[in-house]
Amino acid sequence: MATILRGARVFEGTGFSEPKDVAFDDGVLVSGVPQDAEVIDAAGGYLIPGLIDCHIHLYGPHNQERLAAAGVTTALDMSSPAPLVNALRGRPGVTDLRSAMMATTSPTSAHAERLKNVPAAQEALVASAADAEAAVALRVQQGADYIKIVVDLPGFDEETVTALVRAAHEHGLQTVAHASRSDAVDLAEAAGVDVFTHVPLDRAVEAAQAARLASAGKVVAPTLVMMKGIVERLAAAGIPGPSYDAARDSVRALHAAGVPILAGTDANETPAVPASPLFGTSLHDELELLVDAGLTPVEALRAATSLPAEHFGLTDRGAISPGLRADLVLLDADPTLDISATRAIRQVWITGRAVSPSPEPSSR
Repeated sequence: MATILRGARVFEGTGFSEPKDVAFDDGVLVSGVPQDAEVIDAAGGYLIPGLIDCHIHLYGPHNQERLAAAGVTTALDMSSPAPLVNALRGRPGVTDLRSAMMATTSPTSAHAERLKNVPAAQEALVASAADAEAAVALRVQQGADYIKIVVDLPGFDEETVTALVRAAHEHGLQTVAHASRSDAVDLAEAAGVDVFTHVPLDRAVEAAQAARLASAGKVVAPTLVMMKGIVERLAAAGIPGPSYDAARDSVRALHAAGVPILAGTDANETPAVPASPLFGTSLHDELELLVDAGLTPVEALRAATSLPAEHFGLTDRGAISPGLRADLVLLDADPTLDISATRAIRQVWITGRAVSPSPEPSSR
Protein backbone atom coordinates (compact mmCIF):
# COMPACT_ATOMS: atom_id res chain seq x y z
CA MET A 1 0.00 0.00 0.00
CA ALA A 2 1.24 3.48 -0.86
CA THR A 3 1.99 5.91 1.95
CA ILE A 4 2.06 9.70 2.10
CA LEU A 5 3.95 11.56 4.81
CA ARG A 6 2.02 14.81 5.02
CA GLY A 7 3.54 18.15 5.87
CA ALA A 8 7.13 17.30 6.76
CA ARG A 9 10.10 19.57 6.13
CA VAL A 10 12.44 17.57 3.89
CA PHE A 11 16.25 17.61 3.98
CA GLU A 12 17.44 18.55 0.50
CA GLY A 13 21.20 18.41 1.01
CA THR A 14 21.77 21.98 2.10
CA GLY A 15 18.81 22.52 4.39
CA PHE A 16 15.14 21.73 4.88
CA SER A 17 12.24 22.56 2.57
CA GLU A 18 8.99 24.14 3.51
CA PRO A 19 6.39 21.58 4.68
CA LYS A 20 5.35 19.23 1.87
CA ASP A 21 4.20 15.69 1.18
CA VAL A 22 6.54 12.76 0.54
CA ALA A 23 5.10 9.57 -0.93
CA PHE A 24 6.39 6.03 -1.28
CA ASP A 25 5.01 2.81 -2.71
CA ASP A 26 6.43 -0.70 -2.70
CA GLY A 27 9.50 0.48 -0.81
CA VAL A 28 10.43 3.24 -3.27
CA LEU A 29 9.90 7.01 -3.15
CA VAL A 30 7.45 8.20 -5.79
CA SER A 31 6.33 11.50 -7.23
CA GLY A 32 2.74 12.70 -7.15
CA VAL A 33 0.00 11.54 -4.80
CA PRO A 34 -0.87 7.84 -5.13
CA GLN A 35 -4.56 7.01 -4.98
CA ASP A 36 -5.88 5.23 -1.89
CA ALA A 37 -2.61 5.90 -0.03
CA GLU A 38 -2.31 5.77 3.73
CA VAL A 39 -1.74 9.31 5.00
CA ILE A 40 0.57 9.85 7.98
CA ASP A 41 0.61 13.23 9.69
CA ALA A 42 4.24 14.40 9.66
CA ALA A 43 3.48 18.03 10.46
CA GLY A 44 6.18 19.70 12.55
CA GLY A 45 8.64 16.95 11.65
CA TYR A 46 11.98 17.04 9.85
CA LEU A 47 12.49 14.24 7.35
CA ILE A 48 16.04 13.06 6.60
CA PRO A 49 17.32 10.13 4.54
CA GLY A 50 18.04 6.95 6.45
CA LEU A 51 21.43 7.21 8.12
CA ILE A 52 24.45 5.19 6.94
CA ASP A 53 27.07 3.92 9.40
CA CYS A 54 30.29 3.43 7.41
CA HIS A 55 32.03 1.16 9.91
CA ILE A 56 30.52 -1.65 11.98
CA HIS A 57 31.36 -5.27 12.87
CA LEU A 58 28.46 -7.73 12.78
CA TYR A 59 27.66 -10.31 15.45
CA GLY A 60 24.03 -11.19 14.80
CA PRO A 61 20.54 -10.04 13.80
CA HIS A 62 20.20 -8.04 17.01
CA ASN A 63 22.81 -5.62 15.63
CA GLN A 64 20.60 -4.82 12.66
CA GLU A 65 17.60 -4.29 14.90
CA ARG A 66 19.52 -1.85 17.15
CA LEU A 67 20.82 0.02 14.11
CA ALA A 68 17.38 0.28 12.51
CA ALA A 69 15.74 1.54 15.68
CA ALA A 70 18.31 4.34 15.86
CA GLY A 71 17.62 5.46 12.30
CA VAL A 72 20.62 3.68 10.74
CA THR A 73 19.09 2.08 7.67
CA THR A 74 22.35 1.01 5.97
CA ALA A 75 25.57 -0.23 7.57
CA LEU A 76 28.96 -1.05 6.11
CA ASP A 77 30.50 -4.05 7.84
CA MET A 78 34.28 -3.93 7.91
CA SER A 79 35.17 -7.48 8.95
CA SER A 80 32.91 -10.45 9.63
CA PRO A 81 32.80 -14.10 8.55
CA ALA A 82 31.10 -14.50 5.19
CA PRO A 83 28.48 -17.06 6.37
CA LEU A 84 27.27 -14.61 9.03
CA VAL A 85 27.13 -11.67 6.63
CA ASN A 86 25.27 -13.60 3.95
CA ALA A 87 22.78 -14.98 6.49
CA LEU A 88 21.92 -11.43 7.53
CA ARG A 89 21.69 -9.87 4.08
CA GLY A 90 18.26 -9.16 2.61
CA ARG A 91 16.24 -9.39 5.81
CA PRO A 92 13.15 -7.15 5.42
CA GLY A 93 12.49 -4.27 7.78
CA VAL A 94 16.02 -4.11 9.23
CA THR A 95 19.26 -2.36 8.35
CA ASP A 96 20.63 -3.18 4.90
CA LEU A 97 24.21 -4.44 4.85
CA ARG A 98 27.38 -4.17 2.78
CA SER A 99 30.54 -6.00 3.83
CA ALA A 100 34.23 -6.63 3.23
CA MET A 101 33.77 -10.15 4.64
CA MET A 102 36.90 -10.85 6.72
CA ALA A 103 39.42 -8.01 6.68
CA THR A 104 42.87 -8.90 5.42
CA THR A 105 45.66 -8.68 7.99
CA SER A 106 49.24 -9.79 8.45
CA PRO A 107 49.94 -12.87 10.60
CA THR A 108 52.30 -10.63 12.62
CA SER A 109 49.68 -7.99 13.44
CA ALA A 110 47.90 -7.28 16.71
CA HIS A 111 44.65 -7.95 14.85
CA ALA A 112 45.81 -11.48 14.05
CA GLU A 113 46.29 -12.08 17.77
CA ARG A 114 42.70 -10.96 18.47
CA LEU A 115 41.34 -13.28 15.78
CA LYS A 116 42.54 -16.50 17.43
CA ASN A 117 39.03 -17.54 18.51
CA VAL A 118 37.23 -16.38 15.35
CA PRO A 119 36.15 -19.29 13.11
CA ALA A 120 37.25 -17.51 9.91
CA ALA A 121 40.54 -16.28 11.36
CA GLN A 122 42.75 -18.23 8.99
CA GLU A 123 41.23 -16.72 5.87
CA ALA A 124 41.92 -13.22 7.23
CA LEU A 125 45.67 -13.79 7.20
CA VAL A 126 47.72 -12.76 4.17
CA ALA A 127 51.38 -13.68 4.58
CA SER A 128 52.89 -11.83 1.63
CA ALA A 129 52.26 -9.98 -1.62
CA ALA A 130 52.21 -13.32 -3.43
CA ASP A 131 49.04 -14.25 -1.51
CA ALA A 132 47.15 -11.04 -2.29
CA GLU A 133 45.34 -12.16 -5.44
CA ALA A 134 44.02 -15.35 -3.82
CA ALA A 135 42.86 -13.43 -0.74
CA VAL A 136 40.93 -10.92 -2.85
CA ALA A 137 39.51 -13.63 -5.14
CA LEU A 138 38.14 -15.49 -2.11
CA ARG A 139 36.30 -12.40 -0.92
CA VAL A 140 34.94 -11.72 -4.39
CA GLN A 141 33.60 -15.29 -4.46
CA GLN A 142 32.00 -14.72 -1.05
CA GLY A 143 30.26 -11.55 -2.27
CA ALA A 144 32.42 -8.79 -0.74
CA ASP A 145 31.49 -5.23 -1.67
CA TYR A 146 34.99 -3.82 -0.99
CA ILE A 147 38.27 -5.06 0.44
CA LYS A 148 39.37 -4.12 3.97
CA ILE A 149 43.12 -3.99 4.71
CA VAL A 150 44.47 -3.70 8.25
CA VAL A 151 47.52 -1.49 7.78
CA ASP A 152 48.53 -0.68 11.37
CA LEU A 153 52.13 -1.67 12.15
CA PRO A 154 53.60 -4.10 12.98
CA GLY A 155 51.92 -5.86 10.11
CA PHE A 156 51.89 -5.57 6.34
CA ASP A 157 54.75 -4.09 4.37
CA GLU A 158 54.04 -1.65 1.56
CA GLU A 159 54.51 -4.31 -1.13
CA THR A 160 51.72 -6.47 0.31
CA VAL A 161 49.29 -3.57 0.76
CA THR A 162 50.02 -2.41 -2.80
CA ALA A 163 49.39 -5.94 -4.09
CA LEU A 164 46.05 -6.12 -2.25
CA VAL A 165 45.01 -2.74 -3.66
CA ARG A 166 45.99 -3.81 -7.17
CA ALA A 167 44.10 -7.09 -6.91
CA ALA A 168 41.00 -5.38 -5.54
CA HIS A 169 41.02 -2.78 -8.32
CA GLU A 170 41.40 -5.52 -10.94
CA HIS A 171 38.17 -7.01 -9.57
CA GLY A 172 36.45 -3.61 -9.64
CA LEU A 173 36.43 -3.21 -5.85
CA GLN A 174 37.68 -0.29 -3.81
CA THR A 175 39.89 -0.73 -0.75
CA VAL A 176 39.41 0.44 2.82
CA ALA A 177 42.45 0.77 5.09
CA HIS A 178 42.37 0.46 8.86
CA ALA A 179 44.93 3.14 9.76
CA SER A 180 44.91 4.48 13.31
CA ARG A 181 48.59 5.49 13.44
CA SER A 182 50.41 8.10 11.41
CA ASP A 183 52.85 5.54 9.97
CA ALA A 184 49.90 3.42 8.84
CA VAL A 185 48.32 6.42 7.13
CA ASP A 186 51.63 7.04 5.34
CA LEU A 187 51.84 3.42 4.19
CA ALA A 188 48.20 3.33 3.05
CA GLU A 189 48.68 6.56 1.11
CA ALA A 190 51.79 5.20 -0.61
CA ALA A 191 49.97 1.96 -1.52
CA GLY A 192 47.04 3.78 -3.13
CA VAL A 193 44.23 2.77 -0.77
CA ASP A 194 40.89 4.40 -1.61
CA VAL A 195 39.19 4.91 1.77
CA PHE A 196 40.85 5.43 5.16
CA THR A 197 39.01 4.39 8.30
CA HIS A 198 40.05 5.77 11.71
CA VAL A 199 42.48 8.66 12.14
CA PRO A 200 45.82 8.68 13.96
CA LEU A 201 45.99 8.93 17.73
CA ASP A 202 49.78 9.40 17.89
CA ARG A 203 49.89 12.68 15.95
CA ALA A 204 47.51 14.61 13.76
CA VAL A 205 47.46 14.43 9.99
CA GLU A 206 49.37 17.48 8.77
CA ALA A 207 48.01 20.00 6.28
CA ALA A 208 50.39 18.90 3.50
CA GLN A 209 49.33 15.27 3.75
CA ALA A 210 45.66 16.25 3.96
CA ALA A 211 46.09 18.26 0.75
CA ARG A 212 47.69 15.26 -0.99
CA LEU A 213 44.86 12.97 0.08
CA ALA A 214 42.28 15.48 -1.14
CA SER A 215 44.06 15.89 -4.48
CA ALA A 216 44.18 12.10 -4.91
CA GLY A 217 40.44 11.77 -4.27
CA LYS A 218 40.75 9.86 -1.01
CA VAL A 219 37.95 9.55 1.54
CA VAL A 220 38.13 9.24 5.34
CA ALA A 221 35.75 7.71 7.90
CA PRO A 222 37.48 8.85 11.12
CA THR A 223 35.37 6.88 13.65
CA LEU A 224 35.91 9.60 16.26
CA VAL A 225 33.60 7.86 18.73
CA MET A 226 35.95 4.86 18.66
CA MET A 227 39.10 6.98 18.97
CA LYS A 228 37.61 8.89 21.89
CA GLY A 229 36.52 5.62 23.49
CA ILE A 230 40.05 4.23 23.30
CA VAL A 231 41.49 7.30 24.99
CA GLU A 232 38.84 7.30 27.71
CA ARG A 233 39.20 3.58 28.47
CA LEU A 234 42.97 3.86 28.85
CA ALA A 235 42.59 6.91 31.07
CA ALA A 236 39.99 5.16 33.25
CA ALA A 237 42.41 2.26 33.71
CA GLY A 238 45.20 4.62 34.71
CA ILE A 239 47.25 3.65 31.67
CA PRO A 240 49.29 6.44 30.04
CA GLY A 241 48.01 6.78 26.51
CA PRO A 242 47.38 9.03 23.55
CA SER A 243 45.34 12.22 23.47
CA TYR A 244 42.06 12.52 21.57
CA ASP A 245 43.30 15.88 20.28
CA ALA A 246 45.28 14.19 17.50
CA ALA A 247 42.13 12.52 16.15
CA ARG A 248 40.03 15.68 16.30
CA ASP A 249 42.80 17.78 14.77
CA SER A 250 43.22 15.23 11.97
CA VAL A 251 39.57 15.65 11.03
CA ARG A 252 39.94 19.44 11.13
CA ALA A 253 42.93 19.27 8.75
CA LEU A 254 41.31 16.75 6.41
CA HIS A 255 38.04 18.66 6.28
CA ALA A 256 39.81 21.97 5.67
CA ALA A 257 41.71 20.38 2.77
CA GLY A 258 38.48 19.14 1.18
CA VAL A 259 38.75 15.43 1.94
CA PRO A 260 35.22 13.92 2.10
CA ILE A 261 34.46 12.89 5.69
CA LEU A 262 32.12 9.94 6.25
CA ALA A 263 30.35 8.97 9.47
CA GLY A 264 31.33 5.61 10.93
CA THR A 265 31.49 4.24 14.46
CA ASP A 266 33.35 0.90 14.59
CA ALA A 267 30.40 -0.47 16.58
CA ASN A 268 31.32 -3.92 17.87
CA GLU A 269 30.86 -6.46 20.65
CA THR A 270 34.42 -7.80 20.84
CA PRO A 271 35.78 -8.00 24.41
CA ALA A 272 39.42 -7.85 23.24
CA VAL A 273 39.19 -4.50 21.43
CA PRO A 274 40.05 -1.21 23.16
CA ALA A 275 36.49 0.20 22.96
CA SER A 276 33.04 -0.98 21.86
CA PRO A 277 30.69 1.75 20.59
CA LEU A 278 27.05 0.76 20.78
CA PHE A 279 25.22 -0.19 17.61
CA GLY A 280 22.95 2.56 16.35
CA THR A 281 23.11 5.18 19.05
CA SER A 282 26.85 5.68 18.64
CA LEU A 283 26.30 7.10 15.16
CA HIS A 284 24.55 10.05 16.81
CA ASP A 285 27.61 10.46 19.04
CA GLU A 286 29.78 10.40 15.91
CA LEU A 287 27.76 13.16 14.26
CA GLU A 288 28.21 15.36 17.33
CA LEU A 289 31.95 14.67 17.39
CA LEU A 290 32.23 15.55 13.71
CA VAL A 291 30.58 18.89 14.38
CA ASP A 292 32.94 19.42 17.31
CA ALA A 293 35.82 18.73 14.88
CA GLY A 294 34.74 21.47 12.47
CA LEU A 295 31.97 20.13 10.25
CA THR A 296 28.74 22.07 10.11
CA PRO A 297 25.57 20.20 11.08
CA VAL A 298 24.59 20.07 7.40
CA GLU A 299 27.99 18.58 6.53
CA ALA A 300 27.62 16.05 9.34
CA LEU A 301 24.22 14.98 7.99
CA ARG A 302 25.71 14.55 4.54
CA ALA A 303 28.55 12.50 6.10
CA ALA A 304 25.91 9.95 7.13
CA THR A 305 23.67 10.10 4.05
CA SER A 306 24.63 11.36 0.59
CA LEU A 307 28.43 11.09 0.88
CA PRO A 308 28.55 7.40 1.89
CA ALA A 309 26.03 6.69 -0.89
CA GLU A 310 28.27 8.49 -3.38
CA HIS A 311 31.60 7.04 -2.32
CA PHE A 312 30.42 3.45 -1.78
CA GLY A 313 28.31 3.28 -4.92
CA LEU A 314 24.96 3.09 -3.11
CA THR A 315 23.11 4.77 -5.95
CA ASP A 316 19.62 3.91 -4.70
CA ARG A 317 19.77 5.77 -1.37
CA GLY A 318 21.29 8.69 0.57
CA ALA A 319 18.74 11.32 -0.47
CA ILE A 320 14.99 11.88 -0.57
CA SER A 321 14.07 11.75 -4.24
CA PRO A 322 11.64 9.77 -6.42
CA GLY A 323 13.10 6.44 -7.50
CA LEU A 324 15.28 5.97 -4.42
CA ARG A 325 14.67 3.57 -1.55
CA ALA A 326 12.13 4.75 1.01
CA ASP A 327 14.73 4.76 3.81
CA LEU A 328 13.59 7.66 5.96
CA VAL A 329 13.90 9.10 9.46
CA LEU A 330 11.35 11.58 10.79
CA LEU A 331 12.73 13.84 13.53
CA ASP A 332 10.98 16.13 15.98
CA ALA A 333 13.59 18.91 15.73
CA ASP A 334 15.90 20.52 13.17
CA PRO A 335 19.37 18.87 13.13
CA THR A 336 20.82 21.66 10.98
CA LEU A 337 20.42 23.94 14.01
CA ASP A 338 21.57 21.37 16.57
CA ILE A 339 23.00 18.07 15.32
CA SER A 340 21.86 16.30 18.52
CA ALA A 341 18.32 16.54 17.09
CA THR A 342 19.08 13.37 15.09
CA ARG A 343 18.35 11.58 18.37
CA ALA A 344 14.78 12.96 18.48
CA ILE A 345 13.37 10.21 16.27
CA ARG A 346 9.62 10.09 15.73
CA GLN A 347 9.61 7.27 13.16
CA VAL A 348 11.95 5.25 10.93
CA TRP A 349 11.11 3.56 7.62
CA ILE A 350 13.28 1.00 5.80
CA THR A 351 12.12 0.41 2.22
CA GLY A 352 8.80 1.82 3.38
CA ARG A 353 8.43 -0.49 6.39
CA ALA A 354 7.91 1.33 9.69
CA VAL A 355 10.44 0.62 12.42
CA SER A 356 9.92 1.52 16.05
CA PRO A 357 12.48 4.09 17.30
CA SER A 358 14.89 2.98 20.01
CA PRO A 359 14.66 4.04 23.67
CA GLU A 360 18.29 2.96 24.14
CA PRO A 361 20.44 5.67 25.78
CA SER A 362 23.45 7.26 24.13
CA SER A 363 26.83 5.54 24.44
CA ARG A 364 28.38 8.76 25.75
